[in-house]
Amino acid sequence: MSLRIECHGLTDRGLVRVKNEDHFLTANLSRSCAIELTSLPQDQHHRLFQASQGKLLVVADGMGGRPEGEKASQFAVEWIVQYVLHLMPWFYRLHEPCEEDFAHELKSGIELCQQWLFEWMQESGLEGTGTTLTAAYVVWPRLFVVHVGDSRCYLFRDGQLQQLTRDHTVAQQLVDSGVLKESEVQSSRWSHVLWNVIGGNSTEISPDVHKLQLQSGDELLLCTDGLTKHITNERIGEVLRETSDVAAATTLLLKDTLMEGGSDNTTIVAARFLEDGPSAENLTTAELLNSTELADSSFS
Repeated sequence: MSLRIECHGLTDRGLVRVKNEDHFLTANLSRSCAIELTSLPQDQHHRLFQASQGKLLVVADGMGGRPEGEKASQFAVEWIVQYVLHLMPWFYRLHEPCEEDFAHELKSGIELCQQWLFEWMQESGLEGTGTTLTAAYVVWPRLFVVHVGDSRCYLFRDGQLQQLTRDHTVAQQLVDSGVLKESEVQSSRWSHVLWNVIGGNSTEISPDVHKLQLQSGDELLLCTDGLTKHITNERIGEVLRETSDVAAATTLLLKDTLMEGGSDNTTIVAARFLEDGPSAENLTTAELLNSTELADSSFS
């Protein structure tokens, strides 16, 4: 059984911002053995040492209007890549109960990133600089998402779009507490006030970690809020249904964003997973999320 992953990402300054403070990354993760000399037949050592692969998708949005916001987002993306590389032993023994240990390590990685970025800000006189970070780590068929801020990760399955992450904004807190209606979020002055970012004015950080089982045909879409300021979840789902590949989908979503005003930097990363062979267990998105979301309290 083999897995084919179609992946595409793009970023754009938009029509208003002077510079682009977003960063993104897509990467293959593999374990390999560089053979120098061997008496093994070619076909055998190819079978023994062929790299096994995973996928890492990351988006980060430096805090708009803050000094060096683009450096904060760059720092966060580079940090999570380096941290994941150091986690490679976990990567290859993801079975119960190691999955929760692995998720805990991902959360710890964000907490360490916060510590290092905060120290760098103080040394550089750049207090208040910060960034969001949303990263999807795939070890087929497992997906781990670690998230801070209001960038987002979506799952598109069987024609339906599900937002996996929750925005760490004051407006969303007001919705959760019943003070604000969901329909009032975009017009609220609290809609883009973040209470949880990497960096910022506090040493405290509360990363969310989620996990679920992917299925053949699933698509992931990660984006910064430059997209969701202008494009609704309904439109995102419509574009994913109508386009034949992820490159076309990300391009069309960016085009729509710019046509709607492009008021912020916009970054979009999408991946489609196609498995050659029997499909994964046919669970609904809601069932998977309800059974596998890892609350912060699980790792305290």
